[in-house]
Amino acid sequence: MVDPLIALLTGTGLILILLIIFIPQKGLISRLRRNKRNEKRVLIEDALKHLYSCEYNGVSCSIDSIAGKLSIASDDAAKLLANLEQHDLVKSHDEDIVLTPDGRSYALRIIRVHRLWEQYLADETSVGEKDWHFSAEEIEHKLSPAQADALAAQIGNPVFDPHGDPIPTSKGDILSKRGITLNSLMPDAYAHIIHIEDEPNAIYSQLVAEGLHVGMHVRMIEATKERIRFLANGEEVVLAPLFAKNINVTTVKGEPKIEGKFKTLSSLSIGEKGKVIGISTKCRGQQRRRLMDLGVVPGTEIEVEMKSVGGDPIAYRIRGATVALRKKQAERIFLEN
Repeated sequence: MVDPLIALLTGTGLILILLIIFIPQKGLISRLRRNKRNEKRVLIEDALKHLYSCEYNGVSCSIDSIAGKLSIASDDAAKLLANLEQHDLVKSHDEDIVLTPDGRSYALRIIRVHRLWEQYLADETSVGEKDWHFSAEEIEHKLSPAQADALAAQIGNPVFDPHGDPIPTSKGDILSKRGITLNSLMPDAYAHIIHIEDEPNAIYSQLVAEGLHVGMHVRMIEATKERIRFLANGEEVVLAPLFAKNINVTTVKGEPKIEGKFKTLSSLSIGEKGKVIGISTKCRGQQRRRLMDLGVVPGTEIEVEMKSVGGDPIAYRIRGATVALRKKQAERIFLEN
């Protein structure tokens, strides 16, 4: 004979399991279905982004390029494309795939969120620039248009993201492509960087490692099929042409002020003083405002007071107050020679 208590516990446990699996909205099956729908939506949005990128850069797009970009099989890319056509988001003519007005509008909504989030991370947080893109790749599928508008208002409705890409407006307007690739800059010509492409990540990471950033002044030394050699803020940089193509510049007349000719705060020893002439353009947003609030403005005298055991951070005397700065911050503060 079955013990009534055991039977009750068994029945209760079975009911709980069934509830966990089948309860509407919160059950396991509902979650799996919801996750599957979300994954499908993410693929659709990523495909539209890729198609818009091809359109913006004037290159053709194919099923194979979609498959490669989304890391899916060509057959799955073909099915995805058929779905996009069914919903009037794309049109295909022979081998060419183009966005419809609705598809372009959808793509720009996703791109707007992505670039706004990157600008938010650059201005308001200490997240490293190598991580901006990956974070934005996740958030772009989560924010609604209303939330994107609120974010834009919070950070001052920026026109460009930290990589120099134009940010679409809430109405879907976007500025046209600017400048020329670094490879196209003539020898001895001066320019400043207005855009650094953040994909693929391997190339972008190398450009970041070289210390290159939007707003930096450059002068071309040599541009051949083998290498691109130029001065960036007074420092010589050598890149492969493939890497240099990911940088856009606009030419300037005459020789601009080059930050590399000046000392950095990090170069001072304990007891030494220096007078500030400016902050690197690479220091942006909240970090830049914090330094200025501390009195790091042109004309301010700064003295090195002491270093921590590990040498980072370092204590500085700024306008009568002792302030600790990381070496990375001090490298971006320029002093008179």
